Amino acid sequence: METLDKFDVAILVQLQNDARQTNAELASRVGLSAAPCWRRVRALEEAGFITGYRADINRHKIGLGVLAFVRLDADRNNGDATRQLEESIKKMPEVVSCHYISGAGTFELQVVAKDLEAFSKFALHHLMNLPNVKDIHTSFSLGEVKASSALPLGHLATKAVTGKTGH
Repeated sequence: METLDKFDVAILVQLQNDARQTNAELASRVGLSAAPCWRRVRALEEAGFITGYRADINRHKIGLGVLAFVRLDADRNNGDATRQLEESIKKMPEVVSCHYISGAGTFELQVVAKDLEAFSKFALHHLMNLPNVKDIHTSFSLGEVKASSALPLGHLATKAVTGKTGH
């Protein structure tokens, strides 16, 4: 599966909105019968367009009131040192997102904690002790304006309808 048609895009839109809907509901919403819809969902999964299903949990309701953005500066940016640092970061459940970044710094982390004291202990005892870390710079979220894991799919819908490849 290399290209997506309007039905595939509609399936992706619907599943991002509600992944718990039944196949019959999904089929009805995208204008297909149940069997072809189910086959398309499976094909989208097998092709890697759909990578999983999960519940979105309100972090405040489970006592994680602090969201910190941490720019981590590595001491050396060579292969072995960077891989060791990556593996250490991947093992930390408090780090909910990690990205290589351009500009100042090496990584940008999103870290959740119960409160400022818990974050401070985590930063001092864990982040600062990661292998190859030179420095960390932290900013705290003062309030979420938008927090969504849904990806914009409008560009796919236009391409699927017009048949343009975007080259």
